[in-house]
Amino acid sequence: MKVQKKDIRALSKQELQDFFVAQGEKSFRGTQVYEWLWSKAAHNFADMTNLSKTTRRMLEDNFVINHVRVDKMQRSKDGTIKNAVKLHDGLTVESVLIPTYSRTTACVSSQVGCSLDCKFCATARLKRMRNLNPDEIYDQVVAIDQESRLYNNIPLSNIVFMGMGEPLMNYKNVLKAIDKITSSEGLGMSPRRITVSTSGVPKMIKKLADDEVKFNLALSLHSAIDEVRSRIMPFNTTFPLADVKEALLYWHQKTKKRVTYEYIIWKDINDKKEDIDALVKFCKLIPCKVNIIEYNPIDDGMFQQADERVTNAYQNALERNHITVTVRKSRGKDIDAACGQLANKSS
Repeated sequence: MKVQKKDIRALSKQELQDFFVAQGEKSFRGTQVYEWLWSKAAHNFADMTNLSKTTRRMLEDNFVINHVRVDKMQRSKDGTIKNAVKLHDGLTVESVLIPTYSRTTACVSSQVGCSLDCKFCATARLKRMRNLNPDEIYDQVVAIDQESRLYNNIPLSNIVFMGMGEPLMNYKNVLKAIDKITSSEGLGMSPRRITVSTSGVPKMIKKLADDEVKFNLALSLHSAIDEVRSRIMPFNTTFPLADVKEALLYWHQKTKKRVTYEYIIWKDINDKKEDIDALVKFCKLIPCKVNIIEYNPIDDGMFQQADERVTNAYQNALERNHITVTVRKSRGKDIDAACGQLANKSS
């Protein structure tokens, strides 16, 4: 009977050590394999050259490394790179490298498809097929870091969980991936350079605070008026702004960290003075900053970017109230790599 091979990266370092001891080997072999899997991101057992051929064959007989592969890479004229990442089961997610003069940022996915139903997001049109495993999230980061070194001659500096999926709906695996990314036995990145962006799942925002996470939190807000937000983000009827506010207060009380609000301004949707006033009021809840994001169309024309005068009005109102605001121009639009455009068009 054929032995069902285990996914070796689902094992902890201790479990790997225990496996080797059970085979009559020294436990440090498990440590060596763990280093190959995470620090060195080995794709196969043959690469583990400080192990004997017999040991590598034993690993081959018992385990698999379900490594992702970049199926298609597109480069934008502004230097942005989009990867169509093929998973071991044939499904595809997308991740993006965004280089600027001061940093290189990886935008990574956490789900195949998405659990939520934001009307303005291409990913929401895909049904959620499954959560990504920690190693699949980790592999996206490794691939982007390698591309950054190759094309920009600098390592990856920042990570945002703003790709496909709602990270807090894959809570356990996202946190395990971040643990590996920030570990000295993994990529050794600072958690201060990682931002997890959520559409607003109050219970899980509170859990982040309880778990004393060290990374940054961003909220995809887009309206501080329940009626408007529910129209563009229907799940808001389940997680209304009152609940989100309560969770954000809890987050700040526990972590003392500010939150970033991601905000797109659309014509005839959230472009009135009452929308601006509501956002200013919302921002006074806890220390925060606002990223006003350029809208990236997803073909059907239902949403249109508001006039630049409205953006200026938002910016002026926020600044008058001493709220930090940045207006972010999208990058990678020509290859559908910009915010809200990830939808596996390449698959």
